[in-house]
Amino acid sequence: MTTTRLKPVDAVVVGAGVAGTIICKELADAGLHVVGLERGRMVDPRHDFAMPYVHDELKYDRRSDLIQDLSRETITFRNAMNETALPMREIGSFRPGECVGGAGVLWGGVTWRFLPWDFETRSRTLARYGKNQIAEDCTSQDWGITYDELEPYYDQFEHLYGVGGKAGNLNGEIRAGGNPYEGPRSREYPNPPTRPTFAGSLFAKASESFGYKPFSTPAAGMTRPYANPYQLMLGQCVRGGFCSSYACAAGAKGSPLTTVLPALAKHPNFELRPLANVIKVNLDSDKKRAVSVTYVDARGRELEQPAELVILASYTFSNTRLMLLSGIGKPYDPVGNQGVVGRNYSYQTVGAVTLFFEDKVFNGFMGGGGLCTSIDEFNGDNFEHAGLGFIGGGYLIVNSRGAAPIHLHPVPPGTPRWGSDWKKAVAHYYDRSFSISSHGGCQSYRTHYLDLDPSYRDVYGLPLIRMTFDWRENEQKMSIYITNKAAEIARAIGPSKMRVHPVSGKYSIVPYQVNHNSGGAVMGADPATSAVNKYLQSWDVPNVFVIGASAFPQNSGNAPTGTVGALACWAADSIRDHYLKRPRALV
Repeated sequence: MTTTRLKPVDAVVVGAGVAGTIICKELADAGLHVVGLERGRMVDPRHDFAMPYVHDELKYDRRSDLIQDLSRETITFRNAMNETALPMREIGSFRPGECVGGAGVLWGGVTWRFLPWDFETRSRTLARYGKNQIAEDCTSQDWGITYDELEPYYDQFEHLYGVGGKAGNLNGEIRAGGNPYEGPRSREYPNPPTRPTFAGSLFAKASESFGYKPFSTPAAGMTRPYANPYQLMLGQCVRGGFCSSYACAAGAKGSPLTTVLPALAKHPNFELRPLANVIKVNLDSDKKRAVSVTYVDARGRELEQPAELVILASYTFSNTRLMLLSGIGKPYDPVGNQGVVGRNYSYQTVGAVTLFFEDKVFNGFMGGGGLCTSIDEFNGDNFEHAGLGFIGGGYLIVNSRGAAPIHLHPVPPGTPRWGSDWKKAVAHYYDRSFSISSHGGCQSYRTHYLDLDPSYRDVYGLPLIRMTFDWRENEQKMSIYITNKAAEIARAIGPSKMRVHPVSGKYSIVPYQVNHNSGGAVMGADPATSAVNKYLQSWDVPNVFVIGASAFPQNSGNAPTGTVGALACWAADSIRDHYLKRPRALV
């Protein structure tokens, strides 16, 4: 295929999601000519997501209209190194986005900060418990950046996305109504917290009976009309459901489509190219500098975009795969425990307790993706771990997201799996049930990693990314412990029946769990164990920055979007204030 070489630009950004749009806007504001390349199609919220079509559950949830097309590119998966990986043929455990805005269009809006402990997991665990608390093959590590360094950028992202919440730790002062376990924040949230739902109120009252401190979960679903720092106006959430896995018809959910792109699209220094699938970052003869990226457009043409600066800001799998395909950094070898690209793949450990009632009714159609009540007593290192046999933890949450009727059909234990009795149970308990979910962290291990599959290829003939991952004893013990705490609270609420479901057995890629994949191009202070430095800059190719959840050395119990956004703001400042003034390795 003939490759057409295009006119050089200052910066090319791969991916127009949460991280990519922020980077594009900040660099364009700094005077750079920026091109954004997005493999998905352009969407127009006023047309594509108009009522009532935006609530088409078959289109968006069941048939994955805005999700990665697995017939063109997928991943292969296995639980262990001695197994043969097979392709994921249907969307299951996670849903990588494939449209302008990426998975940020489809998220529910829950916006956590990671705990200070999350950034210094290994050093803090060793200091408090000693080396025997960490599994021998656990490769979790400190990030090379602290919570205090990232705090101003969390604040920047929260105001950009209009996050609503109540500060629980304002400059070190613990305040009622917020999360008392969060790291100190420099100012209050830009919007007030969500009003609790009936289910959330029941959970809060039962939690308080145990001495816990429930709070409204921070969320980027607007609790009032809001103008963000880019002077973009977002509407107020109407609690209409159809939030997670859907775009917002009311323009009330913080996403790249509402908070950044309308301002970015008008910028004279920026050009967006959708349906541009990047297949390689091209390096110079010394392999020390990126000179361009090669992508395939909607007509099947292969184009080369030269640039002085290359930024990978796509999904975890895509960032890692592009580095491997391009020869940026040494691929990870789990046998020798050497190399960095693909190292420390991690996920999130999710359990649940479902409560069923005969005497209480909940409006299953109303809600929002971030309409939640939480407690944080069992997250991170917020509780004593000595003698428990695991590190880390997670939060407990009741999410009143609005129950999509095709997707959700909870029934109590003992219900037949099909037939008339199953149908009666679904109809009866659809609006007489809710869940207390546990969202737990996940440590990284020597044999959990991403690499290029030796057998399977994508539509362009390039190797697919291969995932090797399974649940380990640490995560299983943690999930049982936290889910049992949820069950104690559930019993205090008084349901007629309960279903308790912690993580156990082997990890399965089939049922949907969370979109919180992480690692593969992790950040750190040591180039022997990290692919990028604390500024998200490649150790090996200094004019390449890699931004996203791919940078997490292990996964927190908290959802990743707030941290991805904060890292994008941090990297943008680092590039503008340091790299552009004198292009070089920043560490």
